Amino acid sequence: MLVCCGGGGLTSGIALALEGNGRGLRARTVEPAGFDDVARSLASGRIERNDAATGSICDAILTDAPGELTFPILRRLCGPGLVVSDGDCLRAMAAAFLRLKIVIEPGGAAALAAALFRPGAVAGDAVIAVATGGNVDAPVFMQALEGGL
Repeated sequence: MLVCCGGGGLTSGIALALEGNGRGLRARTVEPAGFDDVARSLASGRIERNDAATGSICDAILTDAPGELTFPILRRLCGPGLVVSDGDCLRAMAAAFLRLKIVIEPGGAAALAAALFRPGAVAGDAVIAVATGGNVDAPVFMQALEGGL
């Protein structure tokens, strides 16, 4: 199960739910390139921080570091973190609108971007991508649609 991730609250909650009822599923964090503090933290086993606070269209999931309460859960229950580009998030937004008829914000499209454009990083027969939030400005949404056509 791919989950867009900022501080890890949503992902750790999903990971805990999967632990009890997931039937072999596990959560994987997905973050924008350059703001992959959780992926780096999972790889190193300790909390890592981002150097910048801004610089991605995925503003809803930009945090400086994983949460101190959530990181131990993520480390115990999640697979390696994935990273996607802003461009892939825009393409995923367009795909969600054109194919599924839903509007999702850039950060909320990160997991779908990983499912669509990083298939080699996801093993297994079934992939679930969590899409969140519809808080997107019209110019950004138009940019996504223009790139996705």
